[in-house]
Amino acid sequence: MGLLIVSLILFLGIHLIRVFVPGFRQSMIATLGENGWKGIYSLASIATLVFLIYAFGQARLQTGILYTPPIWMAHIALTLMLLAMICLAASLLPAGHIAVRAKHPMVLSVKIWALAHLLANGETSAVLLFAAFLAWGVILRISLKRRERAGEIKLRPFVSAKYDIYAIIIGVVAWALIIWRLHVWLIGVSPLVM
Repeated sequence: MGLLIVSLILFLGIHLIRVFVPGFRQSMIATLGENGWKGIYSLASIATLVFLIYAFGQARLQTGILYTPPIWMAHIALTLMLLAMICLAASLLPAGHIAVRAKHPMVLSVKIWALAHLLANGETSAVLLFAAFLAWGVILRISLKRRERAGEIKLRPFVSAKYDIYAIIIGVVAWALIIWRLHVWLIGVSPLVM
């Protein structure tokens, strides 16, 4: 469990640099250039993600059950995951109504994903993982809202409603693939209630 905690601190900490130490990011860009910083940031993100995956796998072998959610929570989680996948797709496309209304659809997607998994999982390691990601999403959303007010960032302008249709189609297909086989292949657990 200690490895999982360390990996979460490293992975989520890297993804909160701009929130907690924006001066560090700026000094690294000044020293290394924009591309140099992005390269190091990307490598650090990948390395800590691999560490997080390993640590979570190890923690799952050692931790017990914190709570046992009722079976109907799995149905709610599946529905929430459909919304998360649509938001994720919307974040990767030019802005439609979904992206504009969500403001930060990728952050919203992570928050929905984490909440859905907290509702359906009671393993101590899973609760720690998903609660940490939910907290990260909340902290990041608050920071983004402050940066919007300060004029540091601008929201993506609306482009076309066709991107909403694309986001829904892509989200539904990705969600179906995850339910069909990907979740079992990647995580080792079926998301379907048996």
